Amino acid sequence: MKFPSKEIVERLRREFPKGTVVELVHMNDEHAPPPGTLGTVMHVDDIATIHVRWQNGSSLGLAFGEDVCRIVKNSK
Repeated sequence: MKFPSKEIVERLRREFPKGTVVELVHMNDEHAPPPGTLGTVMHVDDIATIHVRWQNGSSLGLAFGEDVCRIVKNSK
């Protein structure tokens, strides 16, 4: 597995700060919330996973380069 660069991680942390509301577009996981589910970003970790608290109770993270979401409301 190739890990994202430090620059990518820092860019994602700026783009998805804690409190940002996102909408799930696609997640490649059988336990994923359905597309369209909203969630709130908790943090971005060192391998660029965006950790989200989804409105359906899930806290499954978005994997960089695999999963897709869109920003609904930025916390800035």
